[in-house]
Amino acid sequence: MRKVWFWIVGRTGTSLLARWLHAPLYRWTGGAGGLGRSLGNLTVLLTTTGRRSGRQRTMAIWAYPDGDALVVVGSYGGRHRTPGWVYNLRAQPEATVQVRREVRRVRAHEAAGEEYERLWRLVVASYAGYEAYVQWANRVIPLVVLEPA
Repeated sequence: MRKVWFWIVGRTGTSLLARWLHAPLYRWTGGAGGLGRSLGNLTVLLTTTGRRSGRQRTMAIWAYPDGDALVVVGSYGGRHRTPGWVYNLRAQPEATVQVRREVRRVRAHEAAGEEYERLWRLVVASYAGYEAYVQWANRVIPLVVLEPA
């Protein structure tokens, strides 16, 4: 039954409707209530630069504090492909993150090795669904660290 729940969360959180509505509502309310925290996870707005278009792309995403940095997970709800924002950050690591009403400039890097293992334990402790997502996706799920710029 838990895997069904994780599937529902992953699919609704990455649906077109959620991607279209969440960011404007978050900005309007400053991330109040369920827009700023979902299932106990901090929700932020991540704005990247499109690697091909050069346009600003904003998405609501869960983030996990790690000291001064935030960790975001490229799970895409357990889908087989890596989300576009990961490719955008690989091409242009400078981005912004809005946490409630505060907008922060950040620089991204992908975790690897021991850092990845430590951060994976951190995110799975907050949301166990990532363990199901890694099985469904059949790929290494990127963990991206957003450090203050």
